[in-house]
Amino acid sequence: MFFRQRQLAYHAKPERPDPLFAKMLQEPLGGQWGEISVMMTYLFQGWNCRGPQKYKDMIMDIGTEEIGHVEMLATMIARLLETSPIEQQEDMAKNSIVGAVMGGARVEDAIVAGMNPQHMIVAGLGARPSDSIGNPWTSAYTIASGNLLADFRFNVTAESQGRLQVSRLYNMTNDTGVRDMLSFLIARDTMHQNQWLAAIRELEEDGLEMTPVPSNFPQNLEKSEVAYQFLNHSEGVESQQGRWANGPSPDGKGQFTYVDRPPAYTEDEGQLNPVDPRVYGTPPTPVPPTAAE
Repeated sequence: MFFRQRQLAYHAKPERPDPLFAKMLQEPLGGQWGEISVMMTYLFQGWNCRGPQKYKDMIMDIGTEEIGHVEMLATMIARLLETSPIEQQEDMAKNSIVGAVMGGARVEDAIVAGMNPQHMIVAGLGARPSDSIGNPWTSAYTIASGNLLADFRFNVTAESQGRLQVSRLYNMTNDTGVRDMLSFLIARDTMHQNQWLAAIRELEEDGLEMTPVPSNFPQNLEKSEVAYQFLNHSEGVESQQGRWANGPSPDGKGQFTYVDRPPAYTEDEGQLNPVDPRVYGTPPTPVPPTAAE
């Protein structure tokens, strides 16, 4: 059960409206690596967690926090879309990177042309569950496998990509109010990256899951001779200089070897048999005419 407080998790007040930047802020809200994605990912990971309670509680803590981040971004976007005099819009365009990119176009025309039309037509000057070019958010971005080590590794990636995008957005505005909120989100992503890395280490120390994931699949059933080979499948041999090509593997169960010009492991050329003619696929050889033809 969730209870909402009226206070936002952090300030979400811009200095002035900016419909162009509102469009850009849709990315950390409803993009692949946005707050809706991590919110739904963490909540489903938590709801599905069958591991020790400390992991479930931790996942639910961060999932619930992300609901607040969604609210902050949606509020900021709506405030950036509030009506303003054209003079303020001109100042906004002059004082931002976006304004410089727009060049010689009439400022008011460029603002209207550059803003997300769905902000006006669909949402009545509010935020949308979509990315910066209008693609709707999809649950395909949600990752909850039931294997905590696999999920926690994905979570590090999600927080890394999210922090990267918000850091770029920070440099695309001069609005101190927007930057203040973004600085908070960037800092929380710093915590969350470290949090998931710590959780990965603790999960392994607890002996619940190890590399390779899943650790309870019998490795004797693998094609063991290729399990720790680095295969050079491209031009150049510089990759053999890396830690991944020589020495003991991180899981402590094998020794990396480098294979230049890896062999084909089969004589199979991948040729397919003809299919039922009623499928009307192209046959491998010309079909002789029938007597009627």
